[in-house]
Amino acid sequence: MAFLTRWQEDTSRPTAREAGRDLVVRALAPLVVWWLVVVGMGWLLTDGPAKDLGVSEGSVSKSLESSRTAFGDAVTLFFSWTGATVSIIGVCLVVVVLVWRRTKQWWYAVVPLIAISLQGIVFFFTQLLIPRERPDVGKLDESAPTSSFPSGHTGAATALYFTLGLMALRITNPVLRSVVVSVCLAIPLLVATARLYRGMHLVSDVVVAIVNGSVAALLAWCWLRRDDVEDQTRA
Repeated sequence: MAFLTRWQEDTSRPTAREAGRDLVVRALAPLVVWWLVVVGMGWLLTDGPAKDLGVSEGSVSKSLESSRTAFGDAVTLFFSWTGATVSIIGVCLVVVVLVWRRTKQWWYAVVPLIAISLQGIVFFFTQLLIPRERPDVGKLDESAPTSSFPSGHTGAATALYFTLGLMALRITNPVLRSVVVSVCLAIPLLVATARLYRGMHLVSDVVVAIVNGSVAALLAWCWLRRDDVEDQTRA
């Protein structure tokens, strides 16, 4: 089965038992392993061998602080809010409802919701164990009561918009499809840049967050077992 078309090749409705089983086995179980990896990376950056990397990362933050402009402040404010919790949840719920109504497949419509939830789980439990300080520069956003590692805004934007990019591959118009997919891929990078510019995170915070969001998107995309068309025919 082609990875990108797995939801189109098998549109069969799963039972509640199948959905619950696959969510645990194919999404949550691998997520625990991934969370341990993220915590390990956080330890390396805060107390481990890579601790000195924060010094060079701090210079990047100071350089961005010195290059701020009124225009840059306004643009990055928009993209910072794009990755905020309320924005991510709002866009996600709208997409879930629209896709559900159009496809009549709740198991496919919830893919973005699963993606941001998986990302959020890793982010929440990681920042409890890795109390990394935010950059020592002037901050343009209010600091949330969480640590700097990893970036929640960037991770959430990556999980959501990378998933939406995969879903957008269904668009039949090639020009529209290319535009939508390109925008979905660009938004997480713009959110990451905005968070760096606004002094909220170090470079490694957003890099790990992008990887975290990408892993969450892949796990969500594959959360439910799907069969090949040939397998369904033989069955």
